[in-house]
Amino acid sequence: MLTIFGYPVQALLSQATLGLINGAFYALLSLGLAVIFGMLNIVNFAHGALYMVGAFVTWGLLNYLGISYWAALIIAPLIVGAFGVVLEKTLICRLYKLDHLYGLLLTFGVALIIEGLVRNGYGSSGVPYAAPAALQGAVNLGYMRLPLYRLWVLIAATVVCLGTWLVIEKTRLGATLRAATENAPLVQAFGVNVPRMITLTYAAGVALAAFAGVLAAPMSSVNPNMGSIVIIVVFAVVVIGGMGSILGSVLTGFALGMIEGATKVFYSQGSGVVIFVVMVIVLLTRPAGLFGRAT
Repeated sequence: MLTIFGYPVQALLSQATLGLINGAFYALLSLGLAVIFGMLNIVNFAHGALYMVGAFVTWGLLNYLGISYWAALIIAPLIVGAFGVVLEKTLICRLYKLDHLYGLLLTFGVALIIEGLVRNGYGSSGVPYAAPAALQGAVNLGYMRLPLYRLWVLIAATVVCLGTWLVIEKTRLGATLRAATENAPLVQAFGVNVPRMITLTYAAGVALAAFAGVLAAPMSSVNPNMGSIVIIVVFAVVVIGGMGSILGSVLTGFALGMIEGATKVFYSQGSGVVIFVVMVIVLLTRPAGLFGRAT
């Protein structure tokens, strides 16, 4: 058996593959955070809670209305996005001219309220959600048997991340949105409804979190704590990539997922902190992040 530094190549490839799938979740969640911060300048700590809500909406659509997983991929993000519109119109809109700390504290409080309500309704242990029949089974990669659903997660997350980046960076809509964040009065003078655009941007950011929640539902128990478990890691990913950098967040998410997977082979005890070690090193050398711009 081939080895690298005394470790089997098969184990390294297996963990790198699983790390890439975890990285897809990091990338998708950090993408929504980066969109909201980069376009609206709001640190959205409620992102993890809305990711969890996306998973619970998916479960509820199936168990209460009989709506399948495939339909939930569209419906759940729309529902959570609509909630994001209400949240932005009632609370977030009051914070745009204030320090980032106010947005952080407000969205942290919103996250606690959401998690508390869900925990009160469904308990802490969570509820199961089975993968659709078409995505059950496994694919033989030669060095491991990869569950088909995990392969689907990797493909879906990659497509959504790439599509979002293309819309923001390569389309007229994205150019208008970026211009509105720099000089809203000038853009509004050209007939663009900037407040509505900002509202829809926040809704799109939280819809991305909900989409990640739909993908996560069949992979683990749908429970109220799933958002709080992952949000700290996702914030670290955004900081490393550069706050507000769309491409930086996506690339960093995938890369850190693979680093985390490789660490499980070489030094399993450090896999839970390796991302934060990388964050410290990056902040010491590049305070604006790998892809961020110093201000």
